Amino acid sequence: MRTAIFVGSFDPFTVGHDSIVRRALPLFDRLVIGVGVNSHKKCLWSAEERVEAIRRLYAHEPAIEVKAFDDLTIDFARREQAAFVVKGVRSAKDFEYEREQAEANRALGGLETILLYAEPSLAYVSSSLVRELRAFGRDITALLPQPSKEENIR
Repeated sequence: MRTAIFVGSFDPFTVGHDSIVRRALPLFDRLVIGVGVNSHKKCLWSAEERVEAIRRLYAHEPAIEVKAFDDLTIDFARREQAAFVVKGVRSAKDFEYEREQAEANRALGGLETILLYAEPSLAYVSSSLVRELRAFGRDITALLPQPSKEENIR
């Protein structure tokens, strides 16, 4: 079984994250979305709220699991028996950061990184942008994935 993890703080989980998940899903038998918990980082939503929101979004998809973790990505991957970590890249800046992380994850944990480039129409979307817009009272609905009506019925 090919298992991958997709990790981040997801504060909040955006349409960009959703795009990466939906594009990565056909590549793996199992995709575990890992919601990182960092006690040093101030989040708008608790880890439990973030996990539950993402679980609701993918409730219809048996190949997706959502779990919180508070340790290293390589340790989370080992627990989930994942050989791959999926990462989204929006820019050259993201690429350089992810390249360094990929090298460390491979050297320290034997974890291979799969990079998926952001869809051009979503390249501007980030959790920090969504938080800033929310702080200024702007409508962020279009930047957050919405379950389909069929998924809401289930």
